[in-house]
Amino acid sequence: MSKILFVMTGADRWTLADGTPHPTGFWAEEAVVPYRALRAAGHEVVVATPGGVVPPVDRASLAAEVNGGQERADEIARAVEEMSELRTPVKLSEVDLDDFAAVFYPGGHGPMEDLAVSAESGRLLVAALDAGKPLAVVCHGPAALLAAVRADGSNAFAGYRVAAFTNEEEIQGGLAGRAEWLLQDRLAQAGVDVVAAEPWGPHVVVDRTLITGQNPASSAPVAEELLRRLG
Repeated sequence: MSKILFVMTGADRWTLADGTPHPTGFWAEEAVVPYRALRAAGHEVVVATPGGVVPPVDRASLAAEVNGGQERADEIARAVEEMSELRTPVKLSEVDLDDFAAVFYPGGHGPMEDLAVSAESGRLLVAALDAGKPLAVVCHGPAALLAAVRADGSNAFAGYRVAAFTNEEEIQGGLAGRAEWLLQDRLAQAGVDVVAAEPWGPHVVVDRTLITGQNPASSAPVAEELLRRLG
């Protein structure tokens, strides 16, 4: 079957407006659910991060209250431990996009810190877009789209419709007032059309080869759409 590239954050903290480091990483459900779906369909997953660092899990994403109870939280935590690819990431700078059939970006606040300003990630996204490869991005993962800038300074995703973690969800999550910038606002400034739905429910937007999900609950339907694209 196909090889799928998971581009993941290497940041374990998100710098807030006052300089305070907020512990973060990747959001467990957003990596685990698509990973399981893709592996169950027979696909191979390769993890890449800036510098090849091991992607840190956001410990908050393993809590019972965000997983519908302790049983589900324990299941998610076990699944993270079973993702052996997380322990052997490749350097983003060394990725050969020709080796992969699709690219996936999970979220968590980590991408707000590193992938949003990563030229390596930005170049990979532009190349994947131009090559017509399916791109699937969830929650705060669309922060990476901000770095996808062409030679003329324009954003490669300007004019695309996307789902992404909304201002309202950031407000309800308690961090909007402390953030240096909000994802929905910054994407709009880059010319990306953020299509917001009700907070916390599954919401997926598909525009050409780009598949985006608004929040953790959108992880499963994003994975389903990606599998449809892969045939």
